Amino acid sequence: MSDKLLVVSTDCHAGLPIADYKPYVESKYHDMLDMAVPITIDMLEKSESMFLIKEINDAWREPIEQELTGAWKYDERVRMLASDGIAAEIIFPDGITEKNTPPFGAGLGLSPRDMVPELQWAGAMAHNRWLAELCANDPARHIGVASIPLLWDVDQAVEAVRWCVDNGLRAVMIPTMWGEHDAYHHVKYDPFWEVCQDLGVIVHFHSGPAPHPEYFGKGFPAEDQRSELPGAMGIYVSEVMWWLYRPLTFMIWGGVFERFPRLKVMIVEGGTMFMLPSWLRLMDFQYHEGEISAKLGDFKSHLSMAPSEYYRRNVGIGASCVRRDDLDERAAIGPSQIMWGSDFPHPEGTWPNTHAYYRETFSGLPEIDGRNILGENAVAFYGLDRDRLQQVADDIGPDTSIFN
Repeated sequence: MSDKLLVVSTDCHAGLPIADYKPYVESKYHDMLDMAVPITIDMLEKSESMFLIKEINDAWREPIEQELTGAWKYDERVRMLASDGIAAEIIFPDGITEKNTPPFGAGLGLSPRDMVPELQWAGAMAHNRWLAELCANDPARHIGVASIPLLWDVDQAVEAVRWCVDNGLRAVMIPTMWGEHDAYHHVKYDPFWEVCQDLGVIVHFHSGPAPHPEYFGKGFPAEDQRSELPGAMGIYVSEVMWWLYRPLTFMIWGGVFERFPRLKVMIVEGGTMFMLPSWLRLMDFQYHEGEISAKLGDFKSHLSMAPSEYYRRNVGIGASCVRRDDLDERAAIGPSQIMWGSDFPHPEGTWPNTHAYYRETFSGLPEIDGRNILGENAVAFYGLDRDRLQQVADDIGPDTSIFN
């Protein structure tokens, strides 16, 4: 076995500056895009001020501004991967940091709230066209996660998945929150789960979305309004991960993984993973101790396994910038399911200090566990070309000394 570690980041981001998506947007939407660009940039700047603290973000960006163009420039991106020792990456849409979100609300949140279905689909497919081009530079190393606004039209989503596969994309991201739409235990979504299962497309949920008006009021409040909502950000960061895991609760109890046993789902950038074991224990308790809730009727006979067993079989965890104390709980979380991510190009990620992060976080960890979490689990889950990636890793990967 090579001393060079095969590292896969299961959480990287890429996207064009929003105006540059125009060649990828159908021409009939160009006028709408021209109108949307300044409005979107203004919203992103307000989001930056609220969520990133603009002054801190600007100070972080200044010495690495050229390197940050790797969020959309391929040559710079490859240099970034080499400097981080990353052989392959899973690529999500981007957003606030570099103001490079897909147009018409088709970025990370994919929220249906206040969106025009036709436009959100147009923005999603524009991003998917560009993403397919980016990944085609080296499909073994770049695994693009297509944006799919599933909630509006299941049939359209099925056709979009087929388009993605035909164009080299075998991973999709769907909304984490459904708002007024049917939730993911509804059988109307079965054709979508089926096509993803049959074509080997992995479904992803990424953190960030939450019912923002509940935390911050309507829109993004100005400084003089924030005094009316004390603790809003603390409440948001304490609850936002609950919204990320919620779709799995619906899918597991709804029998999605019973009907589609080969369907794979990834939960990405879930912050601390300490909530996972207790969440699994809660669902298993309800499954095994159902007589306590017998008055509520039969809610488990359609399942052949306990909730935690579906989790172990069908679900992966994209552990972005994972902390050592989380890794110390790996047995309870699922050591074969934890997959590291750098979160490039976001300031909360490990880049550009990833090598120091490797040493600080993985020192003293058993080598086999470290190898699995840093890359081998992802190679197996995504079906990556291990031989090709190990060739890359032999040139750029960190070595096993990080475990000493």
